[in-house]
Amino acid sequence: MSQQLTVAQIDTIFQNSPFIHWLNLRVDEVNYAAETLTVTAPMRAEFERKAGSGQWHGGPLASIIDTVGDFALGMLLGQGLPTINFRVDYLRPAIDTDLQVVARVRRLGRSVGVADVDVFNQQGQLLAIGRASYATTVISGEKKS
Repeated sequence: MSQQLTVAQIDTIFQNSPFIHWLNLRVDEVNYAAETLTVTAPMRAEFERKAGSGQWHGGPLASIIDTVGDFALGMLLGQGLPTINFRVDYLRPAIDTDLQVVARVRRLGRSVGVADVDVFNQQGQLLAIGRASYATTVISGEKKS
């Protein structure tokens, strides 16, 4: 197994990825024992479903869920991972709120890992849930993210 990623290392990866940097994600907690990663995603006008509505569009939400799920596994393996499959269920609108996103590793296998991701508003209400599977082995010649 590769070396685990620290909060600072994950933040550096986030800053060095143009898309993740644009999402403006902030790592709040890495818990190796519980295999969880907690991240804050601040609302910004570019994420709005309709200009001036304050309501999150589902696209940025899905991207955040995928990214945080990826790095819940990646923090244990020392790198970001390619997504194999992904789904999200939107439970209620996210309006005028930053998001707290908590990813939990469900399985960390030799070739595939699975993470569940919960998205909460600032009041602690569950807004969306996601599940994704990721390739846990790097294909020969693939660059580490």
